[in-house]
Amino acid sequence: GAARGVGGALVQPGASLRLSCLVIGLRFDEYAIAWYRQVPGKELERISCISESIPNIWYENSVKGRFTIASDNARNTVYLEMNNLKPEDTAAYHCAAGRTRPYQRWCFDYGMDYWGKGTPVTVSG
Repeated sequence: GAARGVGGALVQPGASLRLSCLVIGLRFDEYAIAWYRQVPGKELERISCISESIPNIWYENSVKGRFTIASDNARNTVYLEMNNLKPEDTAAYHCAAGRTRPYQRWCFDYGMDYWGKGTPVTVSG
């Protein structure tokens, strides 16, 4: 299995951007898919996650109302639509997949099993 995030770019404040996480060899009804971000020198930050099996869609407070996570089963892809981007959204964005367990209530109750390389998002201008 694998999860590969792409779509990062340099954009101006207020712009929109869509990141894609291609999920390979994993079933959406068995794995939660999450987006994290990291700024150099700072801790990895949870941003959003989606799970069919729990079921659960979750957003970190600073992105709630601006970011939308959605899965496309036919394309094995999870998207993170980011609107009204701010300079503080600048980071490397990573997607990850974690096997869900019975009685799990939140995507992040357990660790992630597969990680993609970061795709850089820079909001400046």
